[in-house]
Amino acid sequence: MKIVTVIGARPQFIKAAAISRNIRAYYSDLIKEVIVHTGQHYDENMSELFFEELNIPQPDYHLEGFDPSRHEGSFNEMVTEIKQIIQQESPNWVLVYGDTYSTLAGAQAAHETRTHLAHVEAGLRSFNNAMPEEQIRIQTDQWAQLLFAPTATAVENLERERAESGRGGEDGPPPFFIIPTGDIMYDNSLYFAELAQSQDYIFKELKINPKRFVLTTIHRNFNTDNPERLQSILDALLMISEEMQVVLPLHPRTLNAIENHFSEEKIEKIVETENLIITEPLSFLEMTLLEQHAQMIITDSGGVQKESYFFKKPALILRAETEWVEIVEVGAAKLTDADPKVILDGFHYYLQSPPTYFPPLFGDGEAAKEIINALLEKRFE
Repeated sequence: MKIVTVIGARPQFIKAAAISRNIRAYYSDLIKEVIVHTGQHYDENMSELFFEELNIPQPDYHLEGFDPSRHEGSFNEMVTEIKQIIQQESPNWVLVYGDTYSTLAGAQAAHETRTHLAHVEAGLRSFNNAMPEEQIRIQTDQWAQLLFAPTATAVENLERERAESGRGGEDGPPPFFIIPTGDIMYDNSLYFAELAQSQDYIFKELKINPKRFVLTTIHRNFNTDNPERLQSILDALLMISEEMQVVLPLHPRTLNAIENHFSEEKIEKIVETENLIITEPLSFLEMTLLEQHAQMIITDSGGVQKESYFFKKPALILRAETEWVEIVEVGAAKLTDADPKVILDGFHYYLQSPPTYFPPLFGDGEAAKEIINALLEKRFE
């Protein structure tokens, strides 16, 4: 069986690592994987180093650095190139991950070439249709034949949408299969947690107190591209830094937004605040180590929200809604949006009342094997 895996953004490299690792270890005589890197993330720290660090095979195809968020024509070019690769490789499956433009490009290319499509992290819904990610999730799930659902809520979303669409009925669109797998990032967190301990130089390098700091990530465009929201978040972080170190690896988009929209005085205050430790994007293992040691995590990232639960850390989510509703429902995370008071109140709440992390929400750490076995079992000729 041949699989064309389409990846292009940092979280997808990490998710794909689990599948590639299991194929090489247990299925190399049954499956050939062809990796297509769309080039959506072109920063070296955010792509190439990941292939080396996570031991992912180098891509068979590496497209030019498309940036669909800035140029609509760039997305169409990405789809065209992936279609050409699919036609050349003739795979049994195209495998896509998550909710980025690379996901949608791979899904559209599969749809237009009539190639069977499988979607990892299917069924996630924030119910905010203004988010490009939400539109991508829905469209990808509508095109896919195999939907790998990481949580019980994702399964419920897909079952409801199947009933509403009539898909799989006599006169409806072709059927699809909903496969509960658990979360593939839980696989990776278990696998890489111990390896990450080798990165403990980061504490000395960044002058971090390994027992008392908050880890923060900001990269969603609704936060970075809105100067008022970004300033509100940074104001909250500055207040928190008066009580505890705040470590902020800066996504290139966030850095550009600060440089382009903030006054010199504001930038100077941010840079000179000793307890606000700003750094370049960190490697996956470095981030994994910091997630394990942080007292709390503040983020707008879907992946980091989950990892906070994996490592039993309370999370403040810089959004009004989340696709990972389970961690909020069990009290392990709070939605703060960009409100400085709510962020600060959430910070103080979790200092006084650490959450519990039961029941398990994301499976047993064997999602990759579930996915691969389903691809083999449901293989269409």
